[in-house]
Amino acid sequence: MQPLHQGRPEWWKADLVAGITVAAYLIPQCMAYAELAGLPPISGLWAILPPLLLYALLGSSPQLSVGPESTTAVMTAAAIGPLAAGDPGHYAGLASLLALVVGGLCCLGAWGRLGFLADLLSKPILVGYMAGVAVIMITSQLGRICGLTLAADSIGGQIQELVQRHVEVHGPTLALAAAVLTFLVVLQRRWPSLPAPLLAVLLATAVVAALQLDRQGVAVIGPIPAGLPQLSLPLGETLPTLRSLLPTAAGIALVGYSDNVLTARAFAARNGYRIDANRELLALGAVNLGNGLLQGFPVSSSGSRTAIGDTAGSRSQVFSLVAFLVVILVLLALRPVLALFPKAALGSIVIYAALRLIDLGEFRRLRSFRSSEWQLALATLAGVLLTDLLTGVAVAVALSVIDLFSRLVRPNDAVLGEVPQLAGLHDIHDWAGARTLPGLVIYRYDAPLCFANADHFRRRALAAIEAETTPVAWFVVNAEAIVEIDISAADMLIELIQELRHRQIVLGLARVKQDLYGQLVRAGLLDAIGADHIFPTLSSARQEFLRSRPPACASAGVRDDVQTSGAEPAGSSRHE
Repeated sequence: MQPLHQGRPEWWKADLVAGITVAAYLIPQCMAYAELAGLPPISGLWAILPPLLLYALLGSSPQLSVGPESTTAVMTAAAIGPLAAGDPGHYAGLASLLALVVGGLCCLGAWGRLGFLADLLSKPILVGYMAGVAVIMITSQLGRICGLTLAADSIGGQIQELVQRHVEVHGPTLALAAAVLTFLVVLQRRWPSLPAPLLAVLLATAVVAALQLDRQGVAVIGPIPAGLPQLSLPLGETLPTLRSLLPTAAGIALVGYSDNVLTARAFAARNGYRIDANRELLALGAVNLGNGLLQGFPVSSSGSRTAIGDTAGSRSQVFSLVAFLVVILVLLALRPVLALFPKAALGSIVIYAALRLIDLGEFRRLRSFRSSEWQLALATLAGVLLTDLLTGVAVAVALSVIDLFSRLVRPNDAVLGEVPQLAGLHDIHDWAGARTLPGLVIYRYDAPLCFANADHFRRRALAAIEAETTPVAWFVVNAEAIVEIDISAADMLIELIQELRHRQIVLGLARVKQDLYGQLVRAGLLDAIGADHIFPTLSSARQEFLRSRPPACASAGVRDDVQTSGAEPAGSSRHE
């Protein structure tokens, strides 16, 4: 799967179907989001046009659907409602101005290459996030498939309200929704190559028309207003107004970018391609600038529309261009065609797409790989469901950083020795019969040295020396994993050198990378250690040690299969 400029002609058929299917869903959805933002429904259709076109040209994801969505719509209404003072014209101008500011902030972030922030979103976060989004997508459709308008906005509240109002459930609406969902499941399993969502919408529309279900209370999209957006600049706003919008604009930019990258990366991981985080930030900025110039409001990505496109077979951003053309046709000529689309059928499509986002196999894989990663996915899921998308992701990122920091503070370490009939040096804890050379300790520490683990390194190094059964003359640090040190670690090493020197133990370093070597020079450690005790390989360190020792020492006893006290489980790299 590739972005628009790398798409293949053989994918266009699938993209055509996906584009029509997504357009059928986004038209009523975007109209609803415009109302949620406090704007006329037609603004939702206007606000989808620039994103569909600009993201197809600038975005890095071949599947992401960008445009109006609920979170940014709610944040827009909360920010500009008090400022508009009930004036619809002023309200629309403020919404456009807010979109321009959001777009400008995103473009500044892309210029500053702040896309690296997306690297904090690890695979467990993606798995948990998409599962949480899927649950939200499903619960958001409960009222639609039951023929009810639910007042609650939380997941628990919606379920509780539905239970309390179960006698009000509209039977024909629920039956139609259930039939569409069953049709989708059966058709996708038996004939996966067919465009199940599009066929479901068309058949449901035909059923509504034939049986006149709209007259029996089955909700349909209804009349769609006409018109195209006009280029307009909100020039009448004052500088104080702009300043008051900046905090909200920054929040919307953060929420929108997080949502964009999380959704794009999740689908990229599912379908085997990669995205460019900085390019995503630039594309988000461009689509919001476009909306600000065409009477729109701030937008981000839509997980539900992306999922529907994926289900329908989208392969490149050609599907967005198809959806763009469908919306144009609807605005100009085809509004009556969509009037009988049943909302319950669209709700079933969303539920079906959401079910495909819950990857139980990934949860099981994370649990079998490392419990902390599985717990992180569950924490993300819980955070998204119990708070909101941004807070849930923020909590998950914080937990991910804490987990990473804990591995940095207490990394794996090892004393290396010889193993009979096995080349190289290995962790003596891992092999029966492993032994160290008498008087020589070769110690590996599997992390960079910094303020957070400097004391841990010192304690573990001294513990390795104390565990030897014969007096230690040389202590050689295998520095292959120590790519850098900070000043706190440098001071610790100086103290350790002095302490070992007091014990008449020589400290050496092996496998020192060039960057680390430069830091040793700048910290004065090279002079303290001595250039003759910096070795390119572990073998050269052992040979130099043997040359420096009297013959009698070389024949002394050896340490066999000894583990330093309290050593952590060994890592994946265990030999020279």
